[in-house]
Amino acid sequence: MEGGAELLAKGSGTREKIVYIWDMDETIILLKSLLNGSYAGGFNGSKDVQQGIELGKMWEKHILQVCDDYFFYEQVENYNSPSLDALSEYDDGRELGDYDFRNDNLGPPSDDVNKRKLAYRYRMISKTYQQGLRNNVDQDMVREWNELYELTDKYTDGWLSSARSFLEQCSGQNKESGTEARHTNILVTSGSLIPSLVKCVLFQLDDLFAHNNVYSSWEVGKYPCFEQIKERFSGPNVQFCVIGDGWEECEAAQVMKWPFIQIDLDLGSSYKFPGLTQKTVGHYISVIYGDSATADADHD
Repeated sequence: MEGGAELLAKGSGTREKIVYIWDMDETIILLKSLLNGSYAGGFNGSKDVQQGIELGKMWEKHILQVCDDYFFYEQVENYNSPSLDALSEYDDGRELGDYDFRNDNLGPPSDDVNKRKLAYRYRMISKTYQQGLRNNVDQDMVREWNELYELTDKYTDGWLSSARSFLEQCSGQNKESGTEARHTNILVTSGSLIPSLVKCVLFQLDDLFAHNNVYSSWEVGKYPCFEQIKERFSGPNVQFCVIGDGWEECEAAQVMKWPFIQIDLDLGSSYKFPGLTQKTVGHYISVIYGDSATADADHD
């Protein structure tokens, strides 16, 4: 059976590529709303607020532990960059197998020498992320992460797993047939870079967001990140769509003239997980780019 995207391709000779730009917290994962009780508060007493807070605290514990143990966080937390590629020009490609990261005196000033030391760490972080941290740590630890994921997914009525499934749909990737992803998922989070990468690992998203597709707007803001993404991906058949819960990504999307879909934690909302559909996303995209986008997004 021919889908909308295939019909579009036959009619115009082109296939649209959609770049989906996601916020993280309170969009594809829930953490802040667990910790402050606001998620449970929306259920009028039917959710155990304290259980949500305890789940959030356990996530915080694991995130900080992985940051420090595997991602150099104690050394780099004062040097937040928008992405792991931000300092690639300072990386001279040196072999790092015997490099002494503990004693290379990374610190002020922010000159070329220290930027190179930081770039080395970003390279190692990229390597760890790409290799799949879950494949290289104690399996008891992985089991503990997985159990926490399942508990949180159950508590949030499938928010985590349905958001992950939606990301897979957005990519246009067919795992059974081995078809490569035709669209792209980009993460632009207001959190700092390294903890955000660790969240991707622990919340089982690292196979859906490549290491160079994770951006932190912590210092620069959402709009500069969006501009950088537009420059990186723009083309004659490329469309952009922003999905998040905050005002900053909403305003940045409006400036860029990109569709914006606002995630809403309210109990009766369909703009949440589970609830959000490809049809809804396709409608928002079509408002900006035309009806062809609806067929493409609906098909995927």
